[in-house]
Amino acid sequence: MSYKYSTQLIENSAKAIGLALPISRKQSIMICQKIRGMNVQKAKNLLEKVMNKKEPIPFTRFAEGAGHKAGMSSGKYPIKACSQILTLLKSAEANAQYKGLGTGNLIVKHVVTQKGPTTQKHGRIRGNAKRTHVEIVLEESKTTTEKKTKQKKVTK
Repeated sequence: MSYKYSTQLIENSAKAIGLALPISRKQSIMICQKIRGMNVQKAKNLLEKVMNKKEPIPFTRFAEGAGHKAGMSSGKYPIKACSQILTLLKSAEANAQYKGLGTGNLIVKHVVTQKGPTTQKHGRIRGNAKRTHVEIVLEESKTTTEKKTKQKKVTK
């Protein structure tokens, strides 16, 4: 059975999914909200800065227990979730390169987090383990020079 994406895929796009990742869904929602629409290189740099605790992810919805950070009201450093999403982002970039898309002008067109399966933890205190599905779709953006040349041809 194939995976059904929650967005329409087009020709100049590359995709990657992570199924049943052992990360918090709430943290991954906030990370996805931050990197959506970004250039891939900027998104990778941001995730690496978060993992090194140089720049926090702003938490607007799930801010309980999140302290104030410089330049924002509340933020956290979700290191484990950032490392999983960074791995997935690199995989999507490699898929785009394999398809022949230019990796310099890729943008994160669609990134979403969904609830994964629940599995039982074992041990003295039982509970459910965190599982999250993450899907990323990268799209090659048109550069401004290509747009300008098309406009000049139309005007002539």
